[in-house]
Amino acid sequence: MDDPVPFDICEAYQRILLNNEFSFPLAAILALTELIENSDVGTMFELVKALNDGAETLKKGTTKPIGLNAGCELFIAFVTLFPHESASFSDLKKELIRQGQQYAAEALTYRSKIAELALDFIKDGSVILTHSYSRVVMQTLLLAHERKRISVFVTEARPRGLGIKTAEALTAAGVPSTVILDSAVAYVMDKVDFVLVGSEAVVESGGLVNAVGSSQIAIIARAANKPFYALAESYKFHRLFPLSQYDLPSHKGRILSFPHIGQLLPSTQVPRISRPTAQSSLLQTPQDVSNLTEPVPSSIITTKITQEQIAQNNPDVDYTRPDLISLVFSDVGSLTPEGVSQYLVGMFAG
Repeated sequence: MDDPVPFDICEAYQRILLNNEFSFPLAAILALTELIENSDVGTMFELVKALNDGAETLKKGTTKPIGLNAGCELFIAFVTLFPHESASFSDLKKELIRQGQQYAAEALTYRSKIAELALDFIKDGSVILTHSYSRVVMQTLLLAHERKRISVFVTEARPRGLGIKTAEALTAAGVPSTVILDSAVAYVMDKVDFVLVGSEAVVESGGLVNAVGSSQIAIIARAANKPFYALAESYKFHRLFPLSQYDLPSHKGRILSFPHIGQLLPSTQVPRISRPTAQSSLLQTPQDVSNLTEPVPSSIITTKITQEQIAQNNPDVDYTRPDLISLVFSDVGSLTPEGVSQYLVGMFAG
C-alpha cells in the first residue's frame, strides 16, 4: 500500500486562489484550515506550532506576502483565542475547521456590504478616479452605476497595467470610463469629485498598502482638496506598522536598484575608461589626449530597456500615510484611520 502524500500547504494555497473570488488573505485562511484537517497533532501547543510553521512556508513561497500575512495572522490569533467546551481535542479540531470554512464563506459577502456602505458617499453625477483593479471597488462602482449616474477615470496602473482590466469591465457594464496615464493624475484631478481605491492591506497606523502609485495619487488628492477613500474587507486589517515604503515586507534589495553596466551588456561591450595620470595631463595635443581612453561602444547608447526589466526593478505596492486617507469603508463600518487602529487593537486583544 502506497504511503499517503504529505500535505502541501503551498499547493493548497495556489489551488484556492484559482477561484477568483478568494483574495490572498482568504486563501491563506482556507489553506491553514486544510492544514488542521490534515494534521495529526494531539495538543493545542502542537497545533499552533504547526500553523505558525505553515504560515512561514506560505510566506517563503510567495512574492506578495502582505495580504497573505494578514490572513495567517488573523486565523492563528483566532485559533489561539478560541473559547471552546469540546469534549476532546479531535472535536476541537473539527470545530476549528468548521469555523474557518464558515468564516471564509461569510467573508465573500463583505464586498456587497462595503458597496452598500460606500454608496451613500457617491452622489448622482459623480466623477470618480480609481487605481489599478480591485474586486470590492468594481462591485461598488457597478452598484453605483445601477442606482446613479457616474463616470470613472481609471489609471493605467503600471507595471501590471491592471487599470485596463478595470476600464474594460466598466465599459462592458455600460459605465462611462476612460484610461489615463499614471503620470496624468495631477492633470485630471480637477475634474474628479473623489478618489476610490481598494487595498492589499490596511495597517495598524491606519495607513494603506495598495498597488504602487496609490500614495502619489493620495498626495495629489490632498493638494487638490479631494477626498481619498479606501475600501477594505476587515480580513485585510494587518498588524503591521511601516514608517516608510522600505519597511514593507514586499520590499527587496533589488527594487529600485542601480544595476552595474556589466549586468546589462556582454563583457566585451563594457567600456574601460582610463583615468588621466599626472604624466598624461602634460600632453598637449588633442590626439594624444584621445588616446588615453578607449571609445565607448555605440551598443551602450542603443541598449534597449524592456518593460519586463522595468517591472522587475519596481515595487508592486506602496504605502499611503494615514493622514492622506479620508475614510476607510469596511464591512465593520466607515472608519477613520484612527478608527482602524482602535479596531485592530480590539480584534487581536480577544
